[in-house]
Amino acid sequence: MSQRQLSFDTLQLHAGQTPDPATGARAVPIYQTTSFIFKDFAQAKGISSAEEAGYDYTRIINPTNEVLENRIAALEGGSGALALASGSAATATTILNITHAGDEIVAAKTLYGGSFNLFVNTLPKHGVKTTLVDPIDPENFRRALTERTKAIFVETIGNPDINIIDFEAVGRIAGDHGIPLIVDNTFGTPYLFLPFNYGANISVHSATKYIGGHGTSIGGLIVDGGNFNWGNGKFPDFTTPDPAYSNFIHWEKWGNQAFIVKARLHYLRDIGACLSPFNAFLFLQGLETLSLRLRRQVETTQRIAEFLQASPDVDWVNYPGLKSSPYHALAQKYLPKGPGAILTFGINGGFERAKKFIEALKIFSFLANVGDSKSLVVHPATVTHGQLTEAEQRLAGVKPEQIRFSIGTEDPDDLLWDVAQAFAASR
Repeated sequence: MSQRQLSFDTLQLHAGQTPDPATGARAVPIYQTTSFIFKDFAQAKGISSAEEAGYDYTRIINPTNEVLENRIAALEGGSGALALASGSAATATTILNITHAGDEIVAAKTLYGGSFNLFVNTLPKHGVKTTLVDPIDPENFRRALTERTKAIFVETIGNPDINIIDFEAVGRIAGDHGIPLIVDNTFGTPYLFLPFNYGANISVHSATKYIGGHGTSIGGLIVDGGNFNWGNGKFPDFTTPDPAYSNFIHWEKWGNQAFIVKARLHYLRDIGACLSPFNAFLFLQGLETLSLRLRRQVETTQRIAEFLQASPDVDWVNYPGLKSSPYHALAQKYLPKGPGAILTFGINGGFERAKKFIEALKIFSFLANVGDSKSLVVHPATVTHGQLTEAEQRLAGVKPEQIRFSIGTEDPDDLLWDVAQAFAASR
């Protein structure tokens, strides 16, 4: 297969795996073990000091998790990946891996509520400040940068504003200042968007969403683009001896995998937000059908967005697939396979009508998740961004009348019926 450039649909089934040499098992085995036997003292010393590749303890590395890591790296075009216990753990680990107290991050203001809270309330307690900017103008990122800025953080598709940034422009700004562009590609997925092709250097995912695809498991992933110069003088942790590991220098030893290896050896090892091998196995099952599900979901989302736009029950719709969207041109450029399967809209009648509408839905499930094969609905101001103040919600693009749909793989006519009957029931 090395003689052919395989397509996404093939890679999502085969990448990163060699059939089990002991048994010939075709499916990836679940290595449900805490630890692995060393054959001798030399191997124990080599693996424990990171001088030799191998398995010692599942908190740090596990063969099932490793296939998931290899596969997501192959699908996204990265140099390596790291599986963690949640998407939130992936985001936090990424930031911790490159910052010290006194450092700063610049981020888009239109972020998932958990990420917003991490940047605004949690990281400052540990000395890391975040400046939030309106991402509609890329120059807003440049204006917010200081000598202490260590990264720019954005989402492929903002949550819940469903906005898209000019990735190439923001990537150039990050590159001009010698800092990485980090993209949360959860809503984009490797099928719809390849961030490293447009100036990004690191991506993070909540694997809980589209990668799993069935609402069964919590997990996260970090992918190293392998395209950033960690030896540029701004990141001394990568260019000075590491006392935790034989004083080797990460940038010299690991090259284009330096970021992801350091994240594993320092933050996965020391903080311990490891992914269960069983959950890794379930994410691999989800990955095998990722493109098949998303093709159907994107097509149905476009139909529902157009229906909502034409409805007198709706004040506004956020979906970049609509020609009226201010992000339509950016969506066509960066997400030609479709701008995802999530949309938000403002129901005519405000918060009270939104409550009645959501509670009247029959097929859509009212819960705090997206990316499921089942269609989901949530009220962001109550759930995903409910921990934020009213001012913070407005800053993040959350409104009282706002409803978020995550479109699944059901028959689109059934979903349209459900929306129509809920509008009627809530009038």
